[in-house]
Amino acid sequence: MISHEIIQLQMDKILEWKSSGITLTYTDLPGLIEQNHSFNYQLWHAEDRARRDDMGFEYVYHAKREIDHCNQQRNNRMEAIDQALWEKLKPSTDSKCPVHSETPGMMIDRLSILALKSFHMQIQTTRTDVDNTHRQTCQHKLDVIIAQQNQLAICYDELINSINNGSRTFRVYHQFKMYNDPNLNPELYQSNKSAQTEKV
Repeated sequence: MISHEIIQLQMDKILEWKSSGITLTYTDLPGLIEQNHSFNYQLWHAEDRARRDDMGFEYVYHAKREIDHCNQQRNNRMEAIDQALWEKLKPSTDSKCPVHSETPGMMIDRLSILALKSFHMQIQTTRTDVDNTHRQTCQHKLDVIIAQQNQLAICYDELINSINNGSRTFRVYHQFKMYNDPNLNPELYQSNKSAQTEKV
């Protein structure tokens, strides 16, 4: 998929999900891109809820746990996108071939976030319950976001072209998030050991 197709998918899905809730309709690589985008979409709204200070501790707690879950799934999908592209594109494994530090999956994830920023900043530019300064400030931010989105799209297409012609390659970076693993997070495995000791 070229960048234009990815951005179109991401923007279309935001509109669809806003209207009727999250549904996943794609398969294969587009399906992984859609899934990554869905977790960014959920993260966006959970982050908003986590900032409420009028709903009590439990409300914020649940939002924070949702953020934790969605972020893990988002990272998993980034890796899956890179793995799928690795198998499809068969990038160079020559040790002399320059390795791009940012993977295609990471770039697609950033495009997803920029799509969400663009959509929500656009809303701010047309609000009627704020003054014109607010709308103008948000319009400037929207212009910057769109410029960033366009620039990243070009970078993505250039990377894919470079991979295809063998002038650049990438690696699948495994996140190995330690805080979600009860065997690697000391706060979790130490508390489990303490609980077991208390039972004995």
